[in-house]
Amino acid sequence: MEHILTQLRALERRLFAYHYALALIEVDESTAAPTDSAEGRSEAVGLLSMEQYQLLTGDELGGLLEAAAGLELDPQAAAEVRELRRARDRYTKIPPAEFAADSRVFPLSQTAWHRAKASSDFSLFAPWLEKIVEIRRRWAGYLAPEKDVYDVWLDYYQNGLTMAQADPFFAALRGKIVPLLAEIQKRGRPIRTDFLCQDWPLDAQDKLSHFVMEAMGLTRAHCVLGESEHPFTSALYDGDVRITTHYLPDNMVSSLYSVIHEGGHALYERHVSPALRYTVLGEGSCSSVHESQSRLFENYIGRSRAFLSFLWPELLRLFPRQLEGVSCEEFYRAVNLVTPSLIRTDADELTYPLHIMVRYELEKQLLHGELSVRDLPAAWNRMYREYLGIEVPDDAHGVLQDIHWAGGDLGYFPTYALGTAYAAQMTAAMKDRFDLEGCCARGDLAPVREYLAGTIWQYGKQREPEELIRAGCGGAFDPGFFTRYLEEKYRELYAL
Repeated sequence: MEHILTQLRALERRLFAYHYALALIEVDESTAAPTDSAEGRSEAVGLLSMEQYQLLTGDELGGLLEAAAGLELDPQAAAEVRELRRARDRYTKIPPAEFAADSRVFPLSQTAWHRAKASSDFSLFAPWLEKIVEIRRRWAGYLAPEKDVYDVWLDYYQNGLTMAQADPFFAALRGKIVPLLAEIQKRGRPIRTDFLCQDWPLDAQDKLSHFVMEAMGLTRAHCVLGESEHPFTSALYDGDVRITTHYLPDNMVSSLYSVIHEGGHALYERHVSPALRYTVLGEGSCSSVHESQSRLFENYIGRSRAFLSFLWPELLRLFPRQLEGVSCEEFYRAVNLVTPSLIRTDADELTYPLHIMVRYELEKQLLHGELSVRDLPAAWNRMYREYLGIEVPDDAHGVLQDIHWAGGDLGYFPTYALGTAYAAQMTAAMKDRFDLEGCCARGDLAPVREYLAGTIWQYGKQREPEELIRAGCGGAFDPGFFTRYLEEKYRELYAL
C-alpha cells in the first residue's frame, strides 16, 4: 500500500507544479504582462495545460488508481484517490486535440476582454465570447451528455447544484428583496453620503489595504497585494497567496471592500492544513464554500458597526481631511447604503443578489442557445432596467464589467449568492459560540479564524462541500438566516 501511495503522491506533486506555473502565468497576465504578450502566453498555457491533461488521463495514473481501489486507505488518502478519480473522469471525456486547442482560447479571450473593457466596446470581445460559449456547450456534451448543459457547469462549480435547486432559491430571495427595497426607497430615513465622493489619495488607500490585511491575519510573508483591472485571488499553495485590488481615486470604499473580500479567500487558502500541501486536496473546496468565506469577511464582519469602530481611528489618521466632521456611525450608514447600482462588486448587500440573478438568467439563455452573444449587451441592459431599475450607460459599466466569462467561468456567478447565504448562517453560528461583536470591535479576529479553520479551512478538499457547509453553519443550511439578516439589518438602518 505504501508503495502505491508514494507513487500517487509523486504524481500529485507533478500536478501541483503545473498548477503553480499556470497560476503564476494567470496572475502575471492580469498584473504585469505587456499588452502584446498574449500570443506567447497562449502558447505556454496551451502546452502546460496539455501536459497536465496527459498526466491526468495517462496510463500511469490509471494504473495507480486501479491498484488503490482494493486498498484500505486512511481518510486523507481516500480523499486524494476520490479527487484524482473525479479529475481523471472529467479530463478523459474531452478529446485531446480539442482540449489542446480550446486551452489556448482562454488567455487570448482574457486579453481581448481587457482591451474591450478599456475602450468600452463589446464588439472587441464578442467573437471570443462566442468561442467560449461554443466550447462550454461542447464540453458539457462530453462531460455529461444526459444532463442539461447549464446544469453541467453549475455542478462543476458547486457539487450537485442544478437549476431545479437554484431557480426556487433565487425566486424566494427576489421575493424578499424586492418588497424590502421598495419600502426602503419609499420611506427609509435619509443616509448621508456626501463625503464619499471626493479625492482619496491612492497611497493612503494602499496603506489602508495593508492595515486591513494585517488585522485579518494576512502578512506579507505569505500573502501579497497587487493591482489589477478586476480584483481576484490566486492561491498557488497555502504558503503563497496573491490577491489584487483596483484603486479608484474618487472611491475609497470600493477598494477597501475588495481587499476584505479577497482577503477572505486568502485566509481560507492560507489555513489549509500543511499535511495536504502538494496534493490534490491542498486547496479550498467548491466555489460556493470559497465565496462564503470572502463574503463573510466582506459583509458580515467588514460592514459591521463593531469592525468599523475598530477601523475608524486608522481611517481618521489616513484621511483626516476627507473625514473631517464625519462620525463613525455616519460612515457605517454610508457604506451600508442601499441603492441600485451598475457595478456588482460595489453593490450593497441587499441588491447584490439581483446582480447575480441577472447573470444567472443570461448564462442560462446563452448556453441554451436562446440568446446570441451579439444580442447580449441589449439583454443585459434590459434586465438591469427590470431587476434594478437603472439604465446602463456603456459596455464597460455593463456587460464588460466582469472578467469571469472571458476565462470560461459560465456557471460561477450563482455561487456568490449561495456563498453569501451560507455566510449568514456561519456568522450566526459564531455568535452562538463567542462574542463576535466584541472581537470585531477590538480588531481581534483570531476567534473567527479559529472557528473557520476548525470547521472548514483546514480540510481543503478532503471533506465534501456538504459536510463543510454543515460544519460551518452549525447544522443543515437554512436560507432563512440570510433573509432574516437582511430584514433585521436594513429595517434598523432605515428606521422602518
